Amino acid sequence: TLPELKSNPFRKRICHVFSTSELKDGSLSFEDFLDLLSAFSDSATLEIKSHYAFRIFDFDDDGTLDSGDLEKLVNCLTGESADTRLTPEEMIQLINNILEESDIDKDGTVNLSEFQHVISRSPDFVSSFKIVL
Repeated sequence: TLPELKSNPFRKRICHVFSTSELKDGSLSFEDFLDLLSAFSDSATLEIKSHYAFRIFDFDDDGTLDSGDLEKLVNCLTGESADTRLTPEEMIQLINNILEESDIDKDGTVNLSEFQHVISRSPDFVSSFKIVL
């Protein structure tokens, strides 16, 4: 296992998204692994990186980021311990802020196009969405 992947809080989602296994167990073939490395490489475009980031954050694989996906995303970033987790009130406020900023059509979810619009304004996204070998 790559140390960068092993320590990534989204490792299970990353493997799930790149896995072509019919078992749906997150296992990666060599080709899957090469696809993963390609998407996380410096030469991958913003469009490719944002597409895969969106799929990684779409925990229920329904093609949108809803409040459930956003809560899981925040929990992955803050960790599992009680002292780092947000209170329910803080979580609701953060999700509302994210949707206010990102949900252009105001349907209560963030679709791929809206996600890519937000990511395009983030100068650090491309350089941080990578695995260095």
